[in-house]
Amino acid sequence: MRHITDRIMMIRPASFQFNEETASSNAFQTAGNYDNEVIKAKAIEEFDSMVASLRSKGITIEVIQDTAEPRKPDAIFPNNWISFHNDGTVVTYPMYAENRRLERREDIIDTLSEKYKINKRYTFDYYEEEGRFLEGTGSMLFDRVDNIVYACLSPRTDVVLLEKYSVLMGARKIAFRSVDREGKDIYHTNVMMALGVNFCVLCLESIKNKVEKKEILQSLEDTGKLVVDISYDQMEDFAGNMLQVANADGKTFLVLSQTAYDSLTTEQVNVLSGLTNVLPIPIKTIETLGGGSVRCMMAEIFLPVKQ
Repeated sequence: MRHITDRIMMIRPASFQFNEETASSNAFQTAGNYDNEVIKAKAIEEFDSMVASLRSKGITIEVIQDTAEPRKPDAIFPNNWISFHNDGTVVTYPMYAENRRLERREDIIDTLSEKYKINKRYTFDYYEEEGRFLEGTGSMLFDRVDNIVYACLSPRTDVVLLEKYSVLMGARKIAFRSVDREGKDIYHTNVMMALGVNFCVLCLESIKNKVEKKEILQSLEDTGKLVVDISYDQMEDFAGNMLQVANADGKTFLVLSQTAYDSLTTEQVNVLSGLTNVLPIPIKTIETLGGGSVRCMMAEIFLPVKQ
């Protein structure tokens, strides 16, 4: 079992733009008067640059082109609708916004199955009919070695589905509430928390319940994770939306946006740099309009590679 992977799926956008359907539950999105064609071109430019940066470090990136129709403004964030697991399991998830449900594409799974072993398929998609949602590794952070699922509850992370997922995968769940400055539920766990092999970046001040906070910190201590506490200001600059990945040689990288990197203190950078290689990526257009950052753009592939 591996904590992190050297293989990532990314979706090259065809129709990236501000998504009105997700804005009500995503305080990280910023609306404005933008020319959609200019925005789309800029997002593609940022995407291609990020892929090139990751590949230059020896990380395998499986790029899938988004389809022009139907239009999917958030297709660039695939980690919300699918997850790939060490034992060959693929899970797809129910999505809060109706236009995001269009992102689930069977042809993507078929394409990956040509290279990777897929042994089991599970789907939670039908819970959309009940108004229950669980948005993949946006909603849940997986400690794959210790088999723990961390999740902050929100309209996009349903406690019943979290329990069902935990039972299905035989995982221990740690559910909690995380709120922004106004007391509104933070929409995804992966904007306030990031797990690495031996560290956790976490916005502790967003967790108001002392019992829940103690449980999380105890779990992180028990599993050998050094906590790097970030502030609300830093979280709002996407400093919680990081992902540690590896290359084929086992060298590790903490991928984060340039915005997130610039928000960190010198001490925080030094701590993280002592644990892994820090790799900032400039994606200002994507994170401003999309309300998600680099972690949301990467769906980790843990599936076995076919020989």
